[in-house]
Amino acid sequence: MEERWVAADDPVLRPLLEDLARDYDARYGPTNGVPSSAELTRYPPEAFAAERGGAFLAVLDDGVLVAGGALKRGGTGPDGRPLAEVKRMWSHPERRRLGLAGRVLALLEQRAAELGYTGLELTTGARQPEAVALYLRHGWTPDFDPTAPQDEAAYLRFTKPAPRG
Repeated sequence: MEERWVAADDPVLRPLLEDLARDYDARYGPTNGVPSSAELTRYPPEAFAAERGGAFLAVLDDGVLVAGGALKRGGTGPDGRPLAEVKRMWSHPERRRLGLAGRVLALLEQRAAELGYTGLELTTGARQPEAVALYLRHGWTPDFDPTAPQDEAAYLRFTKPAPRG
């Protein structure tokens, strides 16, 4: 396996973006006529650039993209400092349940610390229970009651301190 930090518009990421778009549209459908996959164009590639506090990770196996995820500058933490926001978490449909997402998440957390962030945040959708389980398993704190029905929630927010170097 090769872990490579790439630009958000690197062609190697095409399978990640295409599959996320397909998945978002299948799970959530359109909102006011706008496909859910429009979320993927909400931020320009520059938002994930290192000089703007971002990063994009591609995990390849024999040159094939099998997992990935990104960071961008997020909101402000309780200490008044910016948080790193985790985005675009993905693993290849044929490679799920093999620990790749946990590996990507750990690498993103470490990169956030290297970039000087003291904390991280992310949101996921209520129709992604496998993502909720992943974040809970990896020590993320939900900003919602994980035992309550989540059908009504548009977004489920999690936070976590960045690891210390």
